[in-house]
Amino acid sequence: MNSVRIVGGEFRRRVLRFPDSEGLRPTPDRVRETLFNWLGQDLDGWHCLDPFAGSGALGFEAASRGAERVVMVEKAPRVLAALRENLELLHTPKGVEIIRGDALQYLASAKAKFDLIFLDPPYHKGWIERVAPMLAALTHEDSAIYVEAEYEIPSLDTWQTVRHGKAGEVHFHLLRRASA
Repeated sequence: MNSVRIVGGEFRRRVLRFPDSEGLRPTPDRVRETLFNWLGQDLDGWHCLDPFAGSGALGFEAASRGAERVVMVEKAPRVLAALRENLELLHTPKGVEIIRGDALQYLASAKAKFDLIFLDPPYHKGWIERVAPMLAALTHEDSAIYVEAEYEIPSLDTWQTVRHGKAGEVHFHLLRRASA
C-alpha cells in the first residue's frame, strides 16, 4: 500500500493508505500545504467536491480543516475500498460522503452547489476539458476550483487562474470566476 499524510487541521499527521491504481497520483504534501495557504487554513462551512477522489488526500485535508461537507467520487473498486477504510480510520467525520461512481455522471446529475471543487483527474485523457462546461452549474459566484494538470492552465471556460505553482512535472492552479 502507498501512503500520504494529512498536513493540517484536526487530522494533521494522520496517514492515509491507498493501493496502486492507473492514473492515481496523490497530491504531494508540499502542494496541499500551498493550496491551503492560498485558500486559508479554515474551511468552516465550506462544501467541497472531489470528483476524482483517488487517495482522498484533498478531500480528507478539506474535512480536516473544517469543511462542513466533502463529497468524494471514485470509480475504481480497490481505491474506493481504501477511501472507506481511511474514513473509518478518521472515525467517520461528519459531512464526508464517499460515492462509488463515474465523475462525469456525478457532475452531470449533481444538484448541490460547492464552494470548492478539486479537479485532479488522470493525465492525458482530456478530463479537464470534458468537465469544464459542468462547473458553473455546481458552483456559487465566489466558488474556487483547484486543478492539477500536466500543463499550465491560464483559464478554463469562465474561470481564470489566480494562483499557479509547479512541483516536478505537476502544474497546480487555483481558479476563480473572471467576474468574481
